[in-house]
Amino acid sequence: MQLMKVDPRALKDNPDNTRQSKSTPQADTLLLATIKAVGVIQPPVIFPEAGGNGYVIEAGHRRTRMAIAAGIEEIEVIVVEAANDNGAMRSMIENIAREPLNPVDQWRGIERLVALGWTEEAIAVALALPVRQIRKLRLLANVLPSMLDQMAKGDMPNEQQLRTIAAASSEEQKEVWKAHKPKNGDTAAWWQVANGLSKTRMYARDASFGDDLRLAYGIEWAEDLFGPADQDNRYTTNVEAFLGAQQEWMTSNLPKKGAIVEVNNWGQPELPKKAERIYGKPAKGDCTAMYLDRDGKVQSVHYRMPEARKTEGRSGPAGDASTGADDNTDAVGKTRHEVTQKGQDMIGDFRTDALHEALARAPIEDDMLMALLVMAFAGTNVRVDSGANDTVFGSKRFQRHVARLYSADGRLSFDMDSVRVAARSVLIDVLSCRRGMSNSGVVSRIAGDAIGADGFLPNMGTEDFLLCLSRQALEAAAKSVNLVPRARVRETRAALVDYFATDAAFVLPAALFAPDPKDITDLMKHTDDVAGDDSDGAEGESIGVDGLDPTATGHDDPVADSMSDAASDEEETAFGIAAE
Repeated sequence: MQLMKVDPRALKDNPDNTRQSKSTPQADTLLLATIKAVGVIQPPVIFPEAGGNGYVIEAGHRRTRMAIAAGIEEIEVIVVEAANDNGAMRSMIENIAREPLNPVDQWRGIERLVALGWTEEAIAVALALPVRQIRKLRLLANVLPSMLDQMAKGDMPNEQQLRTIAAASSEEQKEVWKAHKPKNGDTAAWWQVANGLSKTRMYARDASFGDDLRLAYGIEWAEDLFGPADQDNRYTTNVEAFLGAQQEWMTSNLPKKGAIVEVNNWGQPELPKKAERIYGKPAKGDCTAMYLDRDGKVQSVHYRMPEARKTEGRSGPAGDASTGADDNTDAVGKTRHEVTQKGQDMIGDFRTDALHEALARAPIEDDMLMALLVMAFAGTNVRVDSGANDTVFGSKRFQRHVARLYSADGRLSFDMDSVRVAARSVLIDVLSCRRGMSNSGVVSRIAGDAIGADGFLPNMGTEDFLLCLSRQALEAAAKSVNLVPRARVRETRAALVDYFATDAAFVLPAALFAPDPKDITDLMKHTDDVAGDDSDGAEGESIGVDGLDPTATGHDDPVADSMSDAASDEEETAFGIAAE
């Protein structure tokens, strides 16, 4: 065996080379880049050709080809004696026994090069890797050693999980790893580790305050190395300090006729009572409300307060809260609606709670479940955006449902119980009868009617709700249970409260889920219009509301048609676990 230098073009390929399949263009590009940067590190092995006419390559065919492609005129080679099998066995062993570097060893090698003065860009060029990949591997410097040992086995988290892990302190990593460390031979549940270490990030690009308030609140920015290059990627996990600085900035910059308001459960500003929101250009007398959205950004909206109206005298004894109801007229003589605005809000809450309880507990066949999922996306509260931004409504909220579809090793699970649980949970999150932006419209009432959510409505025969009903509505409720309406509204109401407190429950007929037939007709018409516009010529009738008819799915009544006890128990148990 001897080391010598030869022209790579003078070497001949071995016809008995074990690796006959072509390498990928990507692999060749990587090897060419490394040879151009640092030369041929491991000399090819050659042996003399029979007859002494030259040398044959035993190991290192790709290295030789790429050296020629790089324009290198001379390379070092190791010359060995020719074997009687033309080097076939040594070629086989050389290819089988080779093992690529695992990511942890790659990182250690990169750190060694950095210590020697190499830049990340130079390393990326030499290894033909993106700079992003080099930076990703360098995140391993912040990972707990025991986690590195697991990763060295080839069990690597994805990039987002690795970023979350690397951003946590060693103490936090140690505590979470202790709870989720896999048994010998098992893979790690990196998504659980990442979830245990995830922290809310507040970005500098969303901050309205300047450096003075940043320093006053002790906010230190960290850099998100993997964020888009065209925006400010600094962030802090000190959420309390960030929001405090934003609040102080709003207080200092509040305009005249301005107010700082809170947000409701849907992230919308809670304007003063009776305020009318202005979406166009505000008038001179309009007011401004400032608030913090779910991302901690300062937002502002304009609103207008109603003009004070002169009220005429009311009939009835002074101080009687039910005087207006006795007259069944308001201050300007208009006829009262059957249910007040507050009553409508309460009905929306009642319906939503009942619908969600029915979705959680009522037997629902798989075909009905799929129909409801399709229908839920027609709700007026659903918005779907495309793109890489995380500003899509509800995107983070639904991630917990998607997580249920994954097994412990991070793979999609097709267990139907898990799918049913996830489907029900998504429906609970999407479908809503509450008034406002979250309202799903007629589809939520169709869904509630289809699964028997009427049976989950609460007793509405309470003082709080009955106060919201008109005289006619109260008298109709009294007649429905054979109570004689009293002369005064509040006496009728008190009699109803007493009756429903001890006897049957009361549900306002207008609060039932069955939708107005006109609303269904409008929905079907809209479906036909959309289907008619489709370029594939699909029939509109095949997508209509008939798909929600129990008879169309092969069931006489999907709500009353009971499931087997075993299936029902399994489904309820699965949902009970997921709802915790």
